[in-house]
Amino acid sequence: MKIRQLANICATAILTLGLATSCGNSDSNTATPNSESQASTTPADGKNQTAGKPRPSTVKTEQSLPKVFYSEEGLAIRGTDPVAYFTQSKPVKGQPEFSYKWGNATWQFASAENRDLFMQNPEKYAPQYGGFCAWAVSQGYTASTDPNAWKIENGKLYLNYNSAVQWGWEKDVSGNVAKGDKNWPELAKDKDKN
Repeated sequence: MKIRQLANICATAILTLGLATSCGNSDSNTATPNSESQASTTPADGKNQTAGKPRPSTVKTEQSLPKVFYSEEGLAIRGTDPVAYFTQSKPVKGQPEFSYKWGNATWQFASAENRDLFMQNPEKYAPQYGGFCAWAVSQGYTASTDPNAWKIENGKLYLNYNSAVQWGWEKDVSGNVAKGDKNWPELAKDKDKN
């Protein structure tokens, strides 16, 4: 019995070290928001409702955090539709014709309907921690993410570096979210400076 417990402790320690190592700081492609959001295509009603108009933020935080998003070549979540995680319970590739620029990143959607839902409330659908790896943020640094390593927890989308890292992160979701929430304000400010 004691040998089994020791083996479990060792395996957990090795996994934790491996997760921390595999979640490297490969986050050089970040985007920060500008003062306005722009639709790159016209909504279904034929009116471009946001072009040139500032969108007020609906996120209320104690520290007025900058919005910093992980992107690759300016594309958020590698072109994956953020709304689909909520409506289809899976990652779905977005299409360039259904794009929306928000937070200096281009977000792609599988349909005009999903794009319009995002435009109405981007904070509801955008991944937490600027789309950076939730495990890395819980550990005090940032790393890139894989759109297939995702979880919705309490109505919020979290992404991780890969499925192995996500597996470790899911062992204590609430604890890791609490640590991530604590670490993110300072990490976001650091990213905003860069």
